[in-house]
Amino acid sequence: MRRTIPLILLFSLVLAGASLPKSGPIPTTKPPTHTGTQTAVPTPEAKPETSGEETGSGKVQRQPQQEGTQSVPEEKPGEKDEPPKGDDQKPATDAKDRQEDDKAKDAPVIYPPVESENATEYAKCLSDLKSLGASFSEAKRVDDGKGCGIDKPLDVTSILPDVELSPKGLMRCETALALARWTKEAVQPAAEVAFDRNVKIKALNQASTYVCRLRNNATTGKISEHAHGNAVDIASFTLSNKTTIAIQPRDEDGSMDGAFQRAVTATACLYFRTVLDPGSDAAHETHLHLDVIDRRNDYRYCR
Repeated sequence: MRRTIPLILLFSLVLAGASLPKSGPIPTTKPPTHTGTQTAVPTPEAKPETSGEETGSGKVQRQPQQEGTQSVPEEKPGEKDEPPKGDDQKPATDAKDRQEDDKAKDAPVIYPPVESENATEYAKCLSDLKSLGASFSEAKRVDDGKGCGIDKPLDVTSILPDVELSPKGLMRCETALALARWTKEAVQPAAEVAFDRNVKIKALNQASTYVCRLRNNATTGKISEHAHGNAVDIASFTLSNKTTIAIQPRDEDGSMDGAFQRAVTATACLYFRTVLDPGSDAAHETHLHLDVIDRRNDYRYCR
């Protein structure tokens, strides 16, 4: 019994010394496999991997690229949405827009109807024109289609008692009245001052009155005011002394012919809403275009 107690004590000490240590060796990182994946092993000292740039503890080496894999280049800001470059890159046209354009091309052109004259204004115009001594006859309504026509046209042979319209012309009453007033109040006085007080205007030689066409005889564009009976083109003036003053470019003409033309052109804008002379464009180098087209606030276009 006495021997048993010391043996028990000795055995207890041996067992106490044989306990596990408080810490053991850390397992090594498992090497990468060939399947393209890597098992991460957390450790107390683990730090984020960098791309090889220097850190406070030295350089961190890149992981070697696995065989059979392809490196992906780093995407730069804005590079993902940038369209391919090239001079021939154009935005695609929407299919709906193309269909609407095709319909517009195939749609028939709708022309406005011939404008009707106001009965009261027309009656007053006839009275005023007769009082000035103009010679005219009322013609049948003209409707040539395509927006061309005159509701109540006049066939005018003379503007004043002794001033012929050569050749006679078809126009609206408003156009004839403006032409008669201009001739009496501006053209005749200018001729007396420029040439002789006894010289009278004998004829207005016109190049165009009513005609169904586009402006400047073009194939495309807006319809001419001639097609509405609102316009007349004056090519020259015949005087009582048998001379003719032709309309031509005269901006630098220092003669009385030039002064007379510039004077009647300027005064025409008091009677007509549009006046185009040889200085306006090439289409009017041989005549004065005069028309009574309605404009907002009685605006005048004189060139």
